[in-house]
Amino acid sequence: MEKLTIKIHVTDRQGEHHHLNVPTDMSMNLMEVIRSYELAEEGMIGICGGMAMCASCHCYITSKHQLKSPSSEEEFMLLDANDVKENSRLSCQIPISIELNNLELIISPFQ
Repeated sequence: MEKLTIKIHVTDRQGEHHHLNVPTDMSMNLMEVIRSYELAEEGMIGICGGMAMCASCHCYITSKHQLKSPSSEEEFMLLDANDVKENSRLSCQIPISIELNNLELIISPFQ
């Protein structure tokens, strides 16, 4: 059986664009994908391990995808984050799924 992959388009903190092929069958979230492709310096993203407790994985969703609403924990963490915008999310709280195909995001400046 063929593994299903999706495309995710990421702009890193230096403004470089990356077009990623991401498997949907590994129970990953966006933060883990960003880390696995080494799109942020070691120790500069996902500091809390994906628990929505640090905002180091703050990103801006720039495509029109309809994502699940943020949890109260995510909303609380975004209150303390820098440069929060209407499209701000914590990438650790967005699980990889087929619905994210062609998602576009920008990694926010480091907190």
